[in-house]
Amino acid sequence: MKLARFIVPAFPEVNIFSHVDIPPLGIVNVASAANKVNGLRAEIIDENNYRGPRDGNGLPDHELLQKENPASVVGFYCGLSSTMDRVFELSRLYRAHGTVNVAGGWHAHDCPEEMLENDFDIVVHGDGEIAIQQILTTLASGGKLADIPGISFREDGEQVTNPPKMIELPNLSLSELPYPDFGLIRYLEKIKIYPIGRVRGCRMNCEFCAVKGKPRWASPRYVFDVVNWLVETRGARKFFIVDDRLEENIEGTIQFFELVHGKYGDSLDFSVQIRLEAARNPEFLEVMKKAGVSMVCVGYESPIDEDLKAMRKGYSSRHMVEWTRILRRYFWVHGMFIFGYPNEQRSEIGVSEMARRFKKFIREAQISSIQVLHPVPLVGTDLRKRLEREGRIFPLNLVPWSKYDGNYPCFWPENMSLKEFQETPIKLMRWFYSSFSFLKILLRWLSFHRLLKGREHWRYGWLREAVRYYGHRVVTRWQKRQNSRSFLKLFLSKLENYRTGRVDAK
Repeated sequence: MKLARFIVPAFPEVNIFSHVDIPPLGIVNVASAANKVNGLRAEIIDENNYRGPRDGNGLPDHELLQKENPASVVGFYCGLSSTMDRVFELSRLYRAHGTVNVAGGWHAHDCPEEMLENDFDIVVHGDGEIAIQQILTTLASGGKLADIPGISFREDGEQVTNPPKMIELPNLSLSELPYPDFGLIRYLEKIKIYPIGRVRGCRMNCEFCAVKGKPRWASPRYVFDVVNWLVETRGARKFFIVDDRLEENIEGTIQFFELVHGKYGDSLDFSVQIRLEAARNPEFLEVMKKAGVSMVCVGYESPIDEDLKAMRKGYSSRHMVEWTRILRRYFWVHGMFIFGYPNEQRSEIGVSEMARRFKKFIREAQISSIQVLHPVPLVGTDLRKRLEREGRIFPLNLVPWSKYDGNYPCFWPENMSLKEFQETPIKLMRWFYSSFSFLKILLRWLSFHRLLKGREHWRYGWLREAVRYYGHRVVTRWQKRQNSRSFLKLFLSKLENYRTGRVDAK
């Protein structure tokens, strides 16, 4: 049987956000569909969760993998712009072995010409499960790629990059997809948390986000059956629902959690992503809690109204503290923030005042844990288009795709220096993840807090301080590594020189 290998590229560097062992659900779904094609078998290499043979750089040894188990088709997960430099390195390697290279994901969808110029043969636009089956069947039969809807491709040296409308599977089709087969991942280190999904697309129109399209969803029963199957076949107990907005089609989501609660009570553990306004629906919060949801990840982005308006978040900061405290009664609340957003109002708020407002909100809302990133002008977003019009995005030879992970400036900021723009997010993280949390842990053990306010309240406070102390150690190590590496100083210097005209983009 011929082999189709699917690759999750390695993160460009280990940073403070790359500690969770969750494979991308999308590529597992696509590989599971490919594995159903007659005469073909599929496998996945997740470079971020891997314990197989490695090359001299400590990365998976694809030369050896291809020698021992040659693939004829190689599919790449291209959902993160920050991994594209690694993707192109691997596409060249596999091109030398004569494979057919296929790209899918948001970056590939928005940059098909770039993909086809970097040793790719086919780019899939949109949902890939049906497309990959059509591609593999067509390649095996010698058919024409032009007959497959929703792809860009290279044929006889020519690029065909004018595909029809994106492939978007309807609700019924989503409910008929094969269950995600995590057993296809070779040399797997571990899976602590299993990703599952129900909703695709988003009706919101946030300026910085590439996820668009009319929302579609699988049936509650289908997603419950996936959970049940993973529990029975893989002993799964922890799940992350990858939907950008869990509250989309809220009636169906409630039905799903009722099914889970009916069979498992709260013995399973779910982490989810929701919009902050979900706090206004107590029925929704109650059913999530009963079904075992322990953590909600909320994209606050900013507590500054000017930023929220520019982002098109759809709400102001007025009720953010109130809504967060409601969520806190039920769940661990992980807050995701963007610092230094380039708002169109050209606000005169300085960097110190911005940082103060972030701290004030986080303190008052009593958020359980946080992450703070730079704004990233991802391809396909209105933010990137706006910054391109303003001439503020740094060229790729100065800020390559590998720096598009939220830890580096990708454009020239407003109302602050480049140094302040680079350093303030990590300073906010260090403020939150404090070394004093170690002392607070000891004080909680010695206090009567659990007797006065209840065991659950005491347990949450203890866990929050433990996470903050662990986070302090992680952030401190990462910052020391950054400061000790001369590249960061040189990197910022090149950006300063480019902006002032002392160096061009070549």
